[in-house]
Amino acid sequence: MTEVRPVPAASVANWDHEADVVAVGFGVAGAAAAVEAAGAGADVLVLERAGAWGGAAALAGGFIYLGGGTALQKACGFTDSPENMAAFLDAAMGPGADSDRIADYAEGSVEHFEWLVRCGVPFKPEFFGEPGWEPLGDQGLMYSGGEDAYPFNTIAEPAPRGHVPQMQNKKQGQASAGFMLMKPLVETATDRGVRSLYDVRVHSLVVESDGRVVGITARQYGTDIAVRARRGVVLGTGSFAYNESMMARFTPRIAGRPISAVEQHDGQGIRMAQALGADLAHTDATEVAFVVDPQQLVRGILVNARGQRYVAEDTYPGRAGQLTLYHQNDTAYLILDEAAQEEALASQTPKLILRKPKWVCETVAELEAEMGLPPGSLQDTVARYNEGAARGEDPLLHKKARWLRPIGSPVGAIDLRHATGGFPLGGLRTSLDAEVLHVSGESIPGLYAAGRCTAGLAAWGYASGISLGDGSFYGRRAGRAAARG
Repeated sequence: MTEVRPVPAASVANWDHEADVVAVGFGVAGAAAAVEAAGAGADVLVLERAGAWGGAAALAGGFIYLGGGTALQKACGFTDSPENMAAFLDAAMGPGADSDRIADYAEGSVEHFEWLVRCGVPFKPEFFGEPGWEPLGDQGLMYSGGEDAYPFNTIAEPAPRGHVPQMQNKKQGQASAGFMLMKPLVETATDRGVRSLYDVRVHSLVVESDGRVVGITARQYGTDIAVRARRGVVLGTGSFAYNESMMARFTPRIAGRPISAVEQHDGQGIRMAQALGADLAHTDATEVAFVVDPQQLVRGILVNARGQRYVAEDTYPGRAGQLTLYHQNDTAYLILDEAAQEEALASQTPKLILRKPKWVCETVAELEAEMGLPPGSLQDTVARYNEGAARGEDPLLHKKARWLRPIGSPVGAIDLRHATGGFPLGGLRTSLDAEVLHVSGESIPGLYAAGRCTAGLAAWGYASGISLGDGSFYGRRAGRAAARG
């Protein structure tokens, strides 16, 4: 797996398999590429490293970040527009986000939703309005990026854009929303004649003397194979979350703590393209998950090692996690009283990550001392918070009035030090047609990519559903472009 240098096409004595378009990875990007390439009349072969299709997408919560006025949004009573969606994403995707890509995605979002429906992906027209990482039932729409929280609710009109495929038998855990996204896409691809090979570990790209990518070398069941791509190769190989050296080099703060990734995300596709001179972007950017139940988070106040609040507790939990890891040295404590804890326990929540306080005291002063916080720090923070909460206001961080209530007694603190993990957001730089770009800025002929092996919409910001959204959206673009050859 260490050899990634391109193989000259002239050195390939025999092609073991061939197709017009070869997609590498049968996750959401590869599946979308296969569907579109086959729909354009191409003969398509998908190479998958695992023993079955799905990738990380099939195991995910299944959110697809869509908006601009989808039929699901309208059915649930929400209005949206591409311009409104783009305004939110421009702010939420962080410094360095590509505004042209965001505008492109927002403009095509409604059509992409309709495409998913045509492929058989089911959505239930019901809104889930509670805080949480995902709906508890089979509801199809919820806020998934803090659109209704400060400061984003002052930048764009809040609209929920987390579109969730309808799950079957969720109470029994038999099918996740990610599975319900992938199954129809794979079935659509199969119906269009797409072929697939499993247990295939790709090694290198095969190139002609003019630099055009015309195939892949790989290993299957202990045998080296060569696969020819008559028109193009599409990489949908996932991130580098399980490549220890790449994680240590690019994203050391989350190294060894991957979340929302699978072991097949080893960076191989990225490295193969790099060997051809492919450019990278946002390789230091990460999504950071915060392992705390949002039902608890919204009912308390989050403080740092100095006893100070630093983020509105009703924001997207990933935003709170990112601020905790990178700006607070991965140190946070959630302060809440007994009534708030009981409310959280009684709320609609799966209760898988509900936490018990590490310290419980009768007064804030005693709690502050037990925790070892600077004298007077937590007392001042709680006093200021309580003063505003009594008026239904949060002048410091603008948490919504719904969640404001003075902190009473007894009061506890949940220890959230080192409660973060995540996955890298950076990867190959691509054009809006999913062409892999050389460091010169020119496209590498015959090579396309989509999904988490690319630097997509997200830079130093995130919203749940962005990965599956831009992975499938630009996977389609990659498939169409590769089919044209």
